[in-house]
Amino acid sequence: MTLKELLPTYTPLDKPSKFEYKFTMFTPVFNRGDTIHRVFNSLEKQTYKDFEFLIINDGSQDNSHEVIQELISKSNMNIRYINNEKNRHKMACIVQGVELAKGEFFLPLDSDDECVENALEVFLERYNSIPKEMQPNISGVTCLCVDQDGNYIDEKFKVDPLYSDSFQNRLNELSLSEKWGFIKTDILRGIKVNPETFSKGYIPEGTLWNLIAKHNYITMYTNDVLRIYYLDTGNRISNQDHAKDAYGMAVFSLCILNWFYKDYFWKNPKIFLIRVYSLIRAAIFLDFKRQDYIDALDSKGIKMLVNICWPFKKLFLKIIG
Repeated sequence: MTLKELLPTYTPLDKPSKFEYKFTMFTPVFNRGDTIHRVFNSLEKQTYKDFEFLIINDGSQDNSHEVIQELISKSNMNIRYINNEKNRHKMACIVQGVELAKGEFFLPLDSDDECVENALEVFLERYNSIPKEMQPNISGVTCLCVDQDGNYIDEKFKVDPLYSDSFQNRLNELSLSEKWGFIKTDILRGIKVNPETFSKGYIPEGTLWNLIAKHNYITMYTNDVLRIYYLDTGNRISNQDHAKDAYGMAVFSLCILNWFYKDYFWKNPKIFLIRVYSLIRAAIFLDFKRQDYIDALDSKGIKMLVNICWPFKKLFLKIIG
């Protein structure tokens, strides 16, 4: 298995799927027995009811399974619960969830967060406001978040709505802080993720969002605040560990370098230089050889840069961190 074969690919579906619901609310769970009630409580209060709630317990080692079962027994929502015995990490759960989804719009909600009561209603209103001729090229709608104290996680968009995508936001140096939104399930079903990447640590979800951007899908970004993002959770994914996250960071960096370098390097070189640094930093913790990374890269210029920097990779880690 080469490094390049680990990168996800996208092929549009031949025909649209048939759905039973407008939304699939999707929550992967790992050791969240103390917080999963937040998700249940906020979904129970939704003003828009045409959704299913899909939960995947990702091999939790605490009492999550028992807590989820108890919450389900008291709920009137349309719930499907999958209890995986083995922990495979969030990306594997997303792929599994997309395959199982019965909703047209796939909306992940972390197991330690909650959403406002009219979140689904507002999402649907925003999507329906998009001109009909644009809708086939729209991947979904994304909103802003506040923390548990009501503070904005990110600054508001200067244009509302903003039609953009994950990579264009990065290219234009818009804030990449935490946001929340749905993606069309059929677009996600066109993405193929190599199972070899599962169970090897955290793979950034941005890998998927940038692949969607590469294939010219646009997201509607709005200043609606629809999610409450709790910052007081000790083992949340956003707590970075370079060694633990090395595999995912290598895959993500290769994706950005291969998918966008040719068209966008001179528009914002910093993006690609950062990805080269992240790739070399990840290599410190992985078993792949230098030639494996060189073979995985498309650009001769990036290959040369990696070769030049490679002997200094441990020094870079000490200097930059």
